[in-house]
Amino acid sequence: MVMLGGLMQKIHIRGCRVGNPVLLFLHGGPGVTNRHSVILGHAELAEHFTLVAWDQRGTGGSYFGALPETMTVAQFVSDAYVLALYLCKELKKRRIFVIGGSWGTELGIRLIRDHPDVCEAYVGYGQVVDGFLNEQLTYDFVLEKAKAAGDAKALRALAKIGPPVEGSYRPVYGGLMKHRALLAKYGGSNMAKKSLWQGTVKPILLSGEYTWRDKIGIARGSRYTLRAMWRDVVRYNYILDAAKLGVPVYIFQGRHDRNTPSELVTRYFEALKAPHKELIWFEHSAHSPLTEEKELFHRLLIEKLIQNKGVTAP
Repeated sequence: MVMLGGLMQKIHIRGCRVGNPVLLFLHGGPGVTNRHSVILGHAELAEHFTLVAWDQRGTGGSYFGALPETMTVAQFVSDAYVLALYLCKELKKRRIFVIGGSWGTELGIRLIRDHPDVCEAYVGYGQVVDGFLNEQLTYDFVLEKAKAAGDAKALRALAKIGPPVEGSYRPVYGGLMKHRALLAKYGGSNMAKKSLWQGTVKPILLSGEYTWRDKIGIARGSRYTLRAMWRDVVRYNYILDAAKLGVPVYIFQGRHDRNTPSELVTRYFEALKAPHKELIWFEHSAHSPLTEEKELFHRLLIEKLIQNKGVTAP
């Protein structure tokens, strides 16, 4: 447990050698911890990196005590920066690597934009770009698929939650969850079309990574966090607000991602100015190439961040 922004928050560090670079994972959601996936599902990366998994404010081991007024994007960025400083100090590093998925890319981009001094390089997958347009495009994708399939039940659900207004559905949390469930059904979030239960909830429950207290925090945290934060979370446009970054940027993007549509990622990459940048497509993935093409993701992560030593932050 570490103190971040006035709240004790839970991290898990796994490594093999003190000399390895530090890789901080920023999970998605917000409110959907991936500590089990990082520490157990990608344990082989600990041969090359010191892995850091973090339950962000309001979920898992960091759920209890997270006051509603602290559930803002700005507070999360501050938490991430304090954590990065803590890791640099405790693990004796000048900088760390940062990797984010989905919401974690929003957090990651803001972290490296505002605090490039602590980051060696950034990797994003399921990269967000423009919140309002993102939700409109992903809603349109599901609507088109439902019409093509003659899925009357899905069409009724989509009509009920409505097309997003400034990135939000009706109601904010329930509508978002219904949309994301339909997105998974039509393969927009994972190629295997796994449900939320199959892809997220079941692995958490069976992992052995979490205490019962953590599991309560996970069960309550997603709803709590998204209801408190979604209108704040969805207000971003990185083509306007983060088109110049001070560290190397690697985007590992699933070709079939409709959760964070790939056409927006292409636009952002073309606009982005950074000391070094690469956009790498994963042809058999949607929203999470980290799990959908795990071996390739690991190999490229090691290659880009460790073997490619000529490309580092100044």
